[in-house]
Amino acid sequence: QVHLVESGGGLVQPGGSLRLSCVASGAIRGEYNRAWYRQAPGSQRELVALMSSGGSLTYADAVKGRFTISRDNAKGSTLYLQMNSLKPEDTAAYYCNFRSTFTALDYWGLGTQVTVSL
Repeated sequence: QVHLVESGGGLVQPGGSLRLSCVASGAIRGEYNRAWYRQAPGSQRELVALMSSGGSLTYADAVKGRFTISRDNAKGSTLYLQMNSLKPEDTAAYYCNFRSTFTALDYWGLGTQVTVSL
């Protein structure tokens, strides 16, 4: 079982920045695709950024050039999402996701709220 805990959300003005963190613990064995998703009220959960087990990166069109997904190998399985030039439409709950490349099992954190507003 993999346990994920997100942090770093908050209230920020348009144009501001936040860095989200996701600390993974538990039985982290094998390879995982790691990702950030977000869900705004009344909307479906959507992929924001993905880091494959091989290190390739994928971003949603809405965040390309503004968000960066990264991993801290020195800290083991800590995943980050650097968010710059934030817009009101980035307001959502942000969730960390690990998907095992072997079992295809999904692990989710409880999310961290990001609100972009004046």
